[in-house]
Amino acid sequence: MDNSAQYLFLASGVKKGEGFWMVGIKNSDENILEDKNLLDCHRKELIGNESAKDILFAINLNINNLINELRNKNYLIQRPSIGISFDIPLDILERIFDFWLDIYKNQEAWETCLGLLKVRKSISLKNLIESESLKGNTKKWAIKVETLHTYIPNSIRIEKVNEPMWK
Repeated sequence: MDNSAQYLFLASGVKKGEGFWMVGIKNSDENILEDKNLLDCHRKELIGNESAKDILFAINLNINNLINELRNKNYLIQRPSIGISFDIPLDILERIFDFWLDIYKNQEAWETCLGLLKVRKSISLKNLIESESLKGNTKKWAIKVETLHTYIPNSIRIEKVNEPMWK
């Protein structure tokens, strides 16, 4: 299996006047710079192909968890035609990118954090942390994974009005 070096990157871009963030993998630095839709590259790491795919999976799952939770709480998060909404600030995406890139260096911590992230897709880790269900390093990593999901936008929440069942 080819495990050639790849660039894992976080960039901003515009397509047809619509801004977005992009986290992805490219096989060369030039491919990032030559992409006409990308404007600025904010993070770029040269790593093996399999590692890049693993880390990209975790970053995307983390971002999707965050966006889904915000939408479930009725925050208006735009859906760009490509990439990630500019409604998520760059510093939040950088924190997520850096965490998963760094944690990948420790296989045991990586597996624990990825498992916690998958659980976080369904339920908040807050109750598990507070109930003392998690111990030791698992609790430490759960706190860090939960922290990656704590962003609350300044935007106004959409108040859903339920239609009456009968008129």
